[in-house]
Amino acid sequence: MYRWRAWRSAPAIKETTLRRGALRWPVLIIAFVLGLPSLTGCAINKGTALAADFEEDWAGTPDVAKTRTTKNNTLPFKGTSTGTLILKDGTSADRVTKLVGEMREYVARHDKITGRITADGITFTVVADEGRTGEVLALWRSLTADDRAADADINDAPWKEATDRWRIEVTAVDATGALAAFKDMLADGGRHRPLAGVMVLKVVGPGLFVESDFNDGFPAEAIAAYEAALAQYPVVRATLRRDAVSGSAVSIVVAEGVDRDHAGELARRAAPNLGAAVEVTSDSAG
Repeated sequence: MYRWRAWRSAPAIKETTLRRGALRWPVLIIAFVLGLPSLTGCAINKGTALAADFEEDWAGTPDVAKTRTTKNNTLPFKGTSTGTLILKDGTSADRVTKLVGEMREYVARHDKITGRITADGITFTVVADEGRTGEVLALWRSLTADDRAADADINDAPWKEATDRWRIEVTAVDATGALAAFKDMLADGGRHRPLAGVMVLKVVGPGLFVESDFNDGFPAEAIAAYEAALAQYPVVRATLRRDAVSGSAVSIVVAEGVDRDHAGELARRAAPNLGAAVEVTSDSAG
């Protein structure tokens, strides 16, 4: 009888132990999940948390009409965010300058947040470096005074070895203004002082799209081809774009009835190194 009772009691002890262990697991899992944010001092969705922080930190700032944020949650506990202050219409240049200074200090303390400001139709990135930010602010001032520019975007865009690199996009009121503004922004002595470092520039206006060549430089031959055709024939639209092979490629559409072959000859003669990258067609072909 004693052996039989001992044999019967063993499963009961084992079952009790298993039940106690099973009860501990949900408690441990819950404790682990609740404790995840405290493991690194940040949220699991880092980008979302940064965006929320930006909105909270800048809420109620005078002259700010609204804020706009993006969220980039790359991995648990890792991510970035971009926060943009959209200023009220009529905000003074002095007030914009003050907010730029405050934003520069903010992004210096929050390296995972990109800070941007929109004022008078121009959006620009504010970086921690005081010198670079000063250059961008000066460009903002000159663009707001340029009646050829309708709006613009100035963005910090480091790439490979070019860490001090800007990408600038400007919308001009017409094709003439687009080309003039483009030249000003890449040449010393123009209305706009060129930014230091490598710069990708794109200017768009009705009838013209022009951007820096594939090496981020002035597309001299592409512009020469366009101007050669334009000097003798009406041009409906043209695209002077970046091209990995030729550096810059040219597409020109002349008005219907124009001697397209001669216009093409003029354009290619002005840009001998571009060769087949220069294309001239007639508006009637479209």
